[in-house]
Amino acid sequence: MPEPVRLESWGEDDLPLLEQLLGDPAMTEHLGGPESHEKIVERQVRYVQAESGLFKIVDEATGEGVGWVGYWDKNWREQEVYEIGWAVLPAFQGRGIAGMATAQAIAAARSEHMHRFLHAFPSVDNAPSNAICRKLGFTLLGEYEFEYPKGSFMQCNDWRLDLFA
Repeated sequence: MPEPVRLESWGEDDLPLLEQLLGDPAMTEHLGGPESHEKIVERQVRYVQAESGLFKIVDEATGEGVGWVGYWDKNWREQEVYEIGWAVLPAFQGRGIAGMATAQAIAAARSEHMHRFLHAFPSVDNAPSNAICRKLGFTLLGEYEFEYPKGSFMQCNDWRLDLFA
């Protein structure tokens, strides 16, 4: 049975979706609040220029972009790893879309055979994202304080997945 969502490389026409995902206070509640239009435009350019790892989540039934998922290189605790993150528009939440898309992104990261570990750092208060980590087989390593965005501190869980297992 085919997945109800697919991943597509982030594209030139995806700025409106990114604005919905990162410019909305409800969508950025666990990320320190909405980004400015200028920051979102800068991010859009980086996403389009990325060679791999950043995806639009597409609803197979409608072809509509409903979110994003991505992984990128990160130096964490003196080790090169991938970090992963995701977001799904409110109208599409609660359907398992974020979990399905994240599983697809994990498969893509695993196929690169680059880094052994992939980490997710959801806010300790973000129950749905922490549940996705648990469901997808990540191991909870503990809580850490992160500065994100600059000038704003938040408590996050460090979830790790062994891509070579």
